[in-house]
Amino acid sequence: MKSNPHKSIIIWLLAGCFLIYLMVVIGGITRLTHSGLSMVEWNMIVGSMPPMNESDWVVPFEKYKQSPEYQIINNQFSLEEFKSIYWWEFIHRMLGRTIGVVFLIPFFYFLIKKKFDKSLLNKMYVLLALGALQGVLGWFMVKSGLQKEPHVSHYRLAAHLISAFTVFGFTFWYALDLIYPKKIMENNRSKKLNRLSYFMFAVIVLQIMYGAFVAGLKAGLFYNTFPRMGNAMFPETLFSFEPFWKNFFENPAGVQFIHRYIAYLVVIVVVFVWESTRKMELTFLQRKTSNFMVSVVFVQFLLGIITLLYSVPVVMGVLHQTGAFVLFASALLFMHSLRREA
Repeated sequence: MKSNPHKSIIIWLLAGCFLIYLMVVIGGITRLTHSGLSMVEWNMIVGSMPPMNESDWVVPFEKYKQSPEYQIINNQFSLEEFKSIYWWEFIHRMLGRTIGVVFLIPFFYFLIKKKFDKSLLNKMYVLLALGALQGVLGWFMVKSGLQKEPHVSHYRLAAHLISAFTVFGFTFWYALDLIYPKKIMENNRSKKLNRLSYFMFAVIVLQIMYGAFVAGLKAGLFYNTFPRMGNAMFPETLFSFEPFWKNFFENPAGVQFIHRYIAYLVVIVVVFVWESTRKMELTFLQRKTSNFMVSVVFVQFLLGIITLLYSVPVVMGVLHQTGAFVLFASALLFMHSLRREA
């Protein structure tokens, strides 16, 4: 990469990837500490400074008192307790603004210096649009918890999380395109592995989406046993919702059940991909990424079990979400390595 003409752009994109990862981690902590509804206003510019004294703190606290979460759940909260949840949401929002600044200032610098060719510039416009969408979805999610019910829609939570992974995915892929610009000539075996990697990636994304459903419905607080759900593999509440389709999307037992069994599928598919690579001549990067990916999937599976058994403590919940992020990133790196020369 030392002689790469796009070195500065690559560093910029990879820095963005790291910040997006931090955003997802802080977002997970914000959710697990029930802090996401503490800031009831959406201001793009105003609100960049936190409350500096007791009188400053009274203003957001009084606004929070008008929210459903305070009136229904946290009506015994003191000002000090409010501060503990406010800070996580404030950090989460400020990190989002920081990501915007980190993207826009270098973007305009590179644009003025004509560092982008037409293809790369179009890719940057895609990132700009995805980043803006992520911000809108974040507020759209929070808004759902400021209405009548003091919790955010799990559908909106899933959309917000998947959009964050999408922004990361495109940013990481575009950086890899610049790091490894030469394409690989495909043969029948590599085409088959490519198709298999697409399927693997789709299953991983599906599992991440259902992980968001589990988080949004707090389904991880039910049936904290493994491998059974309570005393049965198929608990009585599994299909208790009407109409029937809601059991797969809105029933906590049904959503947890699906999340559990997609986890098995993820492990099987990743191991199958890894085993398929054992029979092929691969580059150093392909081999190392394949080995890393299969290691991550077992660690992530174990983290999921521990998180469930201990009823989703904050630390384990964050580690489990981080595991999903690392698996997602390693799958992207593996897919990219099948198409480009390292």
